[in-house]
Amino acid sequence: MSNNTEKEMAPPAVSSADVAARISAGREAQREWGRLSVSRRAKILKPVAAYLADHGEELSDLISRENGKVKLDALATELLPAAMAMAYYIKQAPRVFRSRTIRGGSIFMFNKKSRMEYRPYGVVGIISPWNYPFSIPFSEIVMALLAGNGVVLKVASDTLGIGRALDKIFSSLGLPAGLFSYVEIPGKEAGPAFISGGVDKLFFTGSTAVGRELMALAAPRLLPLVLELGGADAAVIREDADLGRAAAGILWAGFSNAGQSCGGVQRVLVHRAVYEPFLAKLSVLVGALRIGSSMDSDMGPMTTLRQKEAVRGQIKTCLDMGARIAAQSPGADLGDDSLFAPAMILTNVTDEMPIMMDEIFGPVVGVIPVEDDREALRIANASSYGLTGSVWSRDRRRAKEIAREMNAGAIMVNDHLMSHGLAETPWGGFGDSGLGRTHGAMGLMEMVKPKVVVDEILPGIKKNIWWQPYSEKVYRGLGAILTAVAGSSIGRRIGALPGVMKIFFRYWEK
Repeated sequence: MSNNTEKEMAPPAVSSADVAARISAGREAQREWGRLSVSRRAKILKPVAAYLADHGEELSDLISRENGKVKLDALATELLPAAMAMAYYIKQAPRVFRSRTIRGGSIFMFNKKSRMEYRPYGVVGIISPWNYPFSIPFSEIVMALLAGNGVVLKVASDTLGIGRALDKIFSSLGLPAGLFSYVEIPGKEAGPAFISGGVDKLFFTGSTAVGRELMALAAPRLLPLVLELGGADAAVIREDADLGRAAAGILWAGFSNAGQSCGGVQRVLVHRAVYEPFLAKLSVLVGALRIGSSMDSDMGPMTTLRQKEAVRGQIKTCLDMGARIAAQSPGADLGDDSLFAPAMILTNVTDEMPIMMDEIFGPVVGVIPVEDDREALRIANASSYGLTGSVWSRDRRRAKEIAREMNAGAIMVNDHLMSHGLAETPWGGFGDSGLGRTHGAMGLMEMVKPKVVVDEILPGIKKNIWWQPYSEKVYRGLGAILTAVAGSSIGRRIGALPGVMKIFFRYWEK
């Protein structure tokens, strides 16, 4: 369970002025850090991977204690992905950030040679959530530092111990003083403090409502944001699916971390021909889930009482509107003061219910029968969210066709809630699920500003052919180039070349 004792002993939160001072110090330190090669930065960061392995037991225990997820989930969904991400980014960052020549787009610009270069933003702000309190900020910190940025980190107030663990890890690397800074500030104050304090880019993971507020605050500065927001993921179970695997996969994706996963399953859309046998298999698995905090437990408590109460309210609304509890895990809800909640399947679900319209951040899934793939896609794409989704089928070709039509940023075939653990895959969604991407090469590119350098390589050139002074001769020559580039026939394009040559030597005219 969450460690309330540690929270009571927390030092006073920093002020907005303190945050601004940390950002300023980070900018000073970043100048030195940014001058290092990417390979050198990678070498400095590399010991973090061994630290994760050496302290895995300690860290998984801390994550379980702070967040509530069982230790196995802490290891499988936080520490292992973090270690694999570290290995991936250290290897790939030098390649991704390498300066490269851009292939020319037209022979008529043969004298220009262009190169792409990448520059760090400066100081990146990271505001991370309580549901995956270690792995989400960890990858963003690593990517930001590899790119040459300074970092100011704020974690959720419910998981401060994990923030301090991250601070210990990155502060032990001998980084330039102030390059990495961890701050504890109330959630409502964090975004405004980071934005007014001068961060050069902000990464926020949290609710859609807060994401919109941050966009409004950032607008006057045109401050770039990456927002990883909510989800109400759909899983499509086709008639030809392996129902045993599908049921087991939905169980994990729906109830891992007590359902507190923005990329977890919420809406399960099952072909009517296999609806009853699938529901029966899933119900048996849910009924056998062991709720608790021991090593043999399958699902731990929720992170906060306020989140448990929010989910209770959403479930009550669904039931009042006619939904039915088809199955639930035994012996979980131990009263108003307990963080434990039962895993639950809802059926008789309609489009207007919270299970279909809203994000339910808890251990509940709705199972809905559909007539065919078309209806499944209609329901899947009706949500304002578009974070992740899945298709379960033995016909992988057809499954991938359906995946292409699903309106979400990451679709898995015969799996769910795992692409976040693949460091090479970009993470982010459509619609109310956010903006931008983290993870993978695209995530690394979010940490830098692209810059193009265009070089004139023609010897002795005096001016470009389109510079002043203007004349009809120049106009006709440029028109000949237009025809040579885009004429309606090969004959017209070739016929324009003499006109092109008439102004070619203008490059050397004084």
